[in-house]
Amino acid sequence: MIPWTKITMFGDTVVMMPAAAAIIIWLVAGRAWRMAFWWGLLFTTGLFVVVATKIAFIGWGIGIDALDFTGISGHSMRATAVLPVIFYLLLQKSSPPVRTSGVAMGLALGMLIGVSRIALHTHSVSEVVAGAVLGSSISVGFIRISDSLPKPALNRWLIAFSLLALFPTSYAEPAPTNHWVNAVALYLSGHDKPYVRTTGRLARPDYVYESRLQQ
Repeated sequence: MIPWTKITMFGDTVVMMPAAAAIIIWLVAGRAWRMAFWWGLLFTTGLFVVVATKIAFIGWGIGIDALDFTGISGHSMRATAVLPVIFYLLLQKSSPPVRTSGVAMGLALGMLIGVSRIALHTHSVSEVVAGAVLGSSISVGFIRISDSLPKPALNRWLIAFSLLALFPTSYAEPAPTNHWVNAVALYLSGHDKPYVRTTGRLARPDYVYESRLQQ
């Protein structure tokens, strides 16, 4: 059985950001300028929303105590946004049922990565669900927009090379995104310590912050 730590790594920034960039490269190479624009806009917006919720909590303690919510899961959002789109593009020349099945598989794999965050006690259920809803909205929204646009002339060799180049990233060290977000949140809030998740409440600690696993 594949360990949760390995599954969760596929949703890390070092894997999903290059994958998202590869999608733009495929579309630009296929002269699908409008699709590339929409993908870049939607995915960037998703990243902004995730980071904004994390900064709001770390810097000011803005969260939802009753739901144990301290920020949207980035792993969950990235995976459910990127993987369905990859399958959608790979299956461009397939029949609609096959293409739909591929998108559904991408969503399922993205949600599995979200589940790994819960299994590793890195995120609460509400944070993972929020990430999955946001990421799925991005991928499905992009696909719906793309269905009304001319299909890209995708280069099979470029796609194959990109996917092969992406595989080693799953063995890389996780990106220190949590530290970056902490630094930005503290700078913007002017606080010297971040807010953290505590038992039963959201409170600013008087002890030194101990970083959790990468968000």
